Amino acid sequence: MKRLLFLVLFTLSSTIAMAQDFNKAKSLLDEVYNKVKSYDNIFVDFKYSLRNEEAKINTDTRGDVTMQGDKYVFNYMGAKQLYDGKKVYTVVPENEEVTVEEKMDDENTITPSKMLTFYKQGHNYAWDVLQNVQGRKIQFVKLTPIDTNSEIKSILLGIDVETKHIYKLIETGKNGTKTTITVNSFKIDQPLSKTLFTFDESKYKDDGYYIIRN
Repeated sequence: MKRLLFLVLFTLSSTIAMAQDFNKAKSLLDEVYNKVKSYDNIFVDFKYSLRNEEAKINTDTRGDVTMQGDKYVFNYMGAKQLYDGKKVYTVVPENEEVTVEEKMDDENTITPSKMLTFYKQGHNYAWDVLQNVQGRKIQFVKLTPIDTNSEIKSILLGIDVETKHIYKLIETGKNGTKTTITVNSFKIDQPLSKTLFTFDESKYKDDGYYIIRN
């Protein structure tokens, strides 16, 4: 009887602790989301690392993205992607090509405009470790996809406790691939050109680019 009572109490306390962790994690992520949504525009310069020991993949690169609402300009690995609110334009100077596509409506696809808000839906949350990074307190929250068919095993989201800005994202895939995005610079409400999110097709045609429409 005592053993049964102990197991019931242990299970109850574990359930309460998990609920408290979930609520703490969700509360912090809500603060991050509300902060992001309060800005007119955001510029993020980041480091991107990809690791997979079995496939012998070990790459590091950098990129940057400017976002305003759903619109964005994304520079990565020598290519540029622009979304003007209707269409996505991908410019690859190496091939002198521009691909024009309709906006992707797949909710599971993390586009540059969702990179700071993707966690809002489709994940379970758990409170994780607190790290000191060069004097900054970075609180990690562990995200686990609700969809059991997801190729993602888990995501660790590191949040600056003071600014409520995302500092690091560590995604672990079920195939062993680990992707890490570390924010080098986070700027808000910068003066932007009125034509920043406008695609000038004539400019690329004059430069000899081939325009592909999907």
